[in-house]
Formats: sequence, structure tokens, C-alpha cells
Amino acid sequence: MLNKTIVRLAVPLAVGALVLTGCGSDSGGDGDTYKIAFQGPLSGENVQLGENMENGIKLAIDEANASDDYDFTIEYVPADDQGQPDKATAAAQKAIDEEVIAVIGPAFSGPADTAAEFYADAGIPAVTSSATRPDLTTKGYESFLRAVPNDSAQGAGMAKYFKDNTDAKKVVVVDDKTDYGVGLADVAEKALKDAGIEPIRQSAPQKTPDYSAAAKKVANTKADGMIYAGYYEDAGPFAKKLDEAGFDGVKVSGDGSNDMQFVKLAGDSANGWKLTCPCTDPTQEDATKKFAENYEKEYNQAPGTYSAESYDVANMIISEIAGLKGDVSNEALLESLKKVKYQGLTKEFSFDDKGEFTNQTIYMYEVKDSKIEYVGNIDELTGE
Repeated sequence: MLNKTIVRLAVPLAVGALVLTGCGSDSGGDGDTYKIAFQGPLSGENVQLGENMENGIKLAIDEANASDDYDFTIEYVPADDQGQPDKATAAAQKAIDEEVIAVIGPAFSGPADTAAEFYADAGIPAVTSSATRPDLTTKGYESFLRAVPNDSAQGAGMAKYFKDNTDAKKVVVVDDKTDYGVGLADVAEKALKDAGIEPIRQSAPQKTPDYSAAAKKVANTKADGMIYAGYYEDAGPFAKKLDEAGFDGVKVSGDGSNDMQFVKLAGDSANGWKLTCPCTDPTQEDATKKFAENYEKEYNQAPGTYSAESYDVANMIISEIAGLKGDVSNEALLESLKKVKYQGLTKEFSFDDKGEFTNQTIYMYEVKDSKIEYVGNIDELTGE
């Protein structure tokens, strides 16, 4: 979700050869051990989004290892990129050096754009549960699979919400100058035009010290609504300044803001914000309630954005490893994943010939009384 850095990853020949021949495992007394990495922000400003996913992955691995279902063991490998493209190379290098059988991630679009070519060179499947920039599946990264609807679906969902549920004639679209923000804003802007709503494009760069000027610029448009394409770390202070500037239009943001950290940073100014996400609320859906209970028992907090989806992706990879019946290699696993139809707790997972996810459902949330409440499938919402 951030700008790509022009850096080549020097994969050591010996390691690359091991990975390419499928030696991402170690023989043990109770069978083979296969390593699965998660690449995402495990430190830094957006760490909560990374921890949401990491916890879901670790829970899936722990459950698999504790069960009697498999004759192999899964080992978890963290690969922290802080959500930054310039950290993605080192994170990918760590995963490759560890001879992982697969990677879940990269979590953010910018790091994904940086790291995906290196995983492809090493033949390692990289399955993201959250990187949504549309062009990631069009760049020829042969081992990259997206297990989440992309921003084309999310931006279209935002526009659909404004068209079907508001009387908005004019909507400001604000990006944060990151890969994620610009990509989502581009799609939302076009979708608003197609819906007959006038978009006004503005930018408020990530890590702006004071959002007062940006908020006043939005308020001065007298628009009926606003879409903010960025992360919770900036959405929080921006929301406060929008209130101070007197902007009272409908405020919508995407999955990068869909976290309780946004509410904590924004305070009362978060109330009323609509938040879209290609993710369900696992505490509300019958299929995921047991997962939510187990997650909260393990981590003393409710699952967050992409926790359940990442849990599903981890279980999908483990299931496909089992399906290879001992003939496990990076190449074999990748080919198996490309053809998969896996019914997870959140949805069925399958990919087209470019590695794009075939399910494009987007969900709406709303902040009420300083809590993020699940509203439902955007396609099923009509009227306020």
C-alpha cells in the first residue's frame, strides 16, 4: 500500500536452490516440518493491522499442530516489514532464508509490490489476505495470489453506498499519497462519476503534522460527503480536524481505517464514520463465532480486521500441503493453490488465471458510541 522502492533482492544461490526444489521442510521424528511465514507490519505505526492477521495465522497453526489431522508440523516465521516498501526486501529475504514453504502476505500493497517478484524468483507461493491495490495481479508475479477482493470492488462499494443510501450530489475523495490510498481513491473517484455523483479529488499526505488545512479544504467544498483513502494512524487526527472545520457530510473510509485504533485516535469524532472492508465481522457471523471465541480466549481481545480471513488462508495452505500427500515442494504447493476451491469460515477461496480472488463482496461498518458496529453486505443495503 506504499510506494515501491527500486531494489533487487539478491537471493543466495544455495538458498534459492533449496526453495526451488521444495526443501522448505525439515525431517523430524514425528514427520516433516513446514514453515509458513507472515510478512506484514509487526512493528511501526500500523502494527495493530499486522497483529490482527498474525494472531489469526498463529491460531490456525497452533490448532493444526495440536490436532491429529496431519502427519507433519507447521512452524510459524514472522517477517516484519513495518508496512513499508523499503523494509519489504529484508522481510522477504528473511522468509526466503528460512526456506519457507509459503508466505501469507505481504499484508500491504506497497510491500507486496516490492516483495512479490522475489518470492516469484524463489518459487515461493505468496498469498495475501489484505493487499488490495488492483494492479498487483497484473504485473506478472507468478507466485502471487490475492485472497481478498481488490480496491476496484471496495471503491465501487463506497460509490454504491453513496448512491443507494444517501442524497449526495458531490463527494470529496481524499487520498493519503500512499500506494494504497491513491489506488483506492482512483477507483472510488471513477465509481462516483459512473454513479452520477460529482467527485472532488484532494490529497492529505500520510504523516501530515497538522491536518487543519486539509480539513478546511474539505469543508470549503460544501460537499455532501467524503471518502478518505488511508490508514487509521492518519484518519484519527484528520477526523478531529474535520469536526473542528465544521464538515458535516457523510464520512466514509476503507479497510485501512477499519480498526479500533482509529476510534481511539479520533475520539468522539469517529462517531458516524462509515468504514468499508472486504472482511466480515467474525463476532457476528454464525460461521465464525467459534473462531472469534477461540481467538479472544487465546489473545484476550476480539479478532480485528482480516483476523478471520488470515486464519482461513493459513488453514487453506495447511490443507493443500496435506493434499500433496508428502510430495511437498514450493512448486507443487503453488500449483495446488492456483486451482484451489477451499471453503473457509469467511468465504470460499479460489483464484482466476492471474491469481485474482474470485469473490468480490464488500462489507460496511459504522462507528457508533465509540464502537465499530457491523452493518452488512453493501450490496444488500438499501436506504438509511
